[in-house]
Amino acid sequence: MNSLRSVERAARFEMRRHAAILADGGSILQETRHWHEDTGVTTSGREKSDAEDYRYFPEPDLVPMAPSREWVEELRGTLPEPPHEKRARLQEAWGFSDLEMRDTVGAGALALVEDTIAAGATPQAARKWWLGELARRANESETDLASLGVTPADVARVQALVEEGTLNDKLARQVLDGLLAGEGTPDEIVASRELAIVSDEGALAAAVDSAIAANPDVADKIRDGKVAAAGALIGAVMKEMRGQADAGRVRELILDKLS
Repeated sequence: MNSLRSVERAARFEMRRHAAILADGGSILQETRHWHEDTGVTTSGREKSDAEDYRYFPEPDLVPMAPSREWVEELRGTLPEPPHEKRARLQEAWGFSDLEMRDTVGAGALALVEDTIAAGATPQAARKWWLGELARRANESETDLASLGVTPADVARVQALVEEGTLNDKLARQVLDGLLAGEGTPDEIVASRELAIVSDEGALAAAVDSAIAANPDVADKIRDGKVAAAGALIGAVMKEMRGQADAGRVRELILDKLS
């Protein structure tokens, strides 16, 4: 064996070989086997039919043990859920595809996503933040997700603020900036940075009027039925309000004024 990779390959080959022999009703022969790196198989080298051939000797400080079936089952009940079973259970519960689950596990985000869901976020939202924005920040800082300093409870709260309409995704990313900088809780960061979406109808209407006045050619296109042109005015309003306007509501106000 010249590498741990070879040890793994040889062990896996032997597991399959033993299983095939036992399935056919055979028995496993004690022997030394040779591993062939090029073909990926083992072949018999020298039989060792008795323990003496291995130079085994008794250990006087170890006594024979015969645990009862009840004790074995009691100990079995204390074991944690096997990782593969847990992953299968969570994937089904969360509705993740095989690719989504593989990426979540590969990113080291399984426990973080699980805890974020437990804190109130939906599975897809939890996965979006951890494997999207936060994974990017972790890569930039050359650290792992769990060491970023952002907790599952923080992520769940950020998502809740988005769902409440207090933030949009762009503003939520600024809240993550604040969390990474240690500026407090998501709510404290929203307040200190004044990030909440503006819901004041008067302020929104004034910004819409300003955008229409500054872009009369675009306004004329909308009046002529080219509704897609509203995107330019929405962008102007969002820029004026530092991204803190509800884009959907801005669109409604623009179409109402120019219909």
